[in-house]
Amino acid sequence: MSFIDEINPVNALIVGASQGIGLGFVKKLLEDDRIAKVYATSRQGESATDLIALAGEHSERLIYLKMDITDELQIIEAVQKISAQVDKLHLVVNCVGLLHEDNLQPEKSLRQINSENLLRYFQINSIGAVLLAKHLLPLLRHGERSVFATISAKLGSIGDNQLGGWYGYRASKAALNMFMRTAAIEYKRSSPKALIVTLHPGTTDTRLSRPFQGNVPAEKLFSVERTVTQLLTVIEQLQEGDSGQFFSWDGSKLPW
Repeated sequence: MSFIDEINPVNALIVGASQGIGLGFVKKLLEDDRIAKVYATSRQGESATDLIALAGEHSERLIYLKMDITDELQIIEAVQKISAQVDKLHLVVNCVGLLHEDNLQPEKSLRQINSENLLRYFQINSIGAVLLAKHLLPLLRHGERSVFATISAKLGSIGDNQLGGWYGYRASKAALNMFMRTAAIEYKRSSPKALIVTLHPGTTDTRLSRPFQGNVPAEKLFSVERTVTQLLTVIEQLQEGDSGQFFSWDGSKLPW
């Protein structure tokens, strides 16, 4: 039985919901009548036209919030807006991630390492998530089961790294895993019903992965809908002892 079945009403927050997996989560949750409220964030309104249109169609259930997770003040403001409407959240999925943008591309060798790019990777892929964990704690500290899941990547597994390269992305996702593992230990003391996990979604057909899909076999390239369905299945099947773990899309545990 899913923890969502045990709770009524369920309030969810999807962070980074303007496109890709985040937008897919919003659409899937809106189809689920167990979900009362969906809060959905994006960094800028210009790129969130689909999300804002959905919020217009589902104004009772979907609330759009502008939030950049690299700006702690914006996180505080968004959490205050949510807290003014509901006193608890049951599902948080952080879908924010950076692999490439403009002049920033995954490094193929040490020669390409650039400290500004490394800082950008860590700011978005690692630090933003732990700031969320910091400020969402009051909304996840309650007597009902809740899950805070962050999209990580198998490339962040140190034990699984056989190919090298992609220094900034790999390291920032490894740091994300450590931040979430550490936050899970603290949450267990202050909010024992809340589970914190990191999730590897598999290669999903989104803007993030598009330049790197050439070598991916067709059966290993997932649609957004399939990825979201698979990840929700993993989330719904989590048990009490799973907090602080790193799961793949099929529910298997990944090495650190």
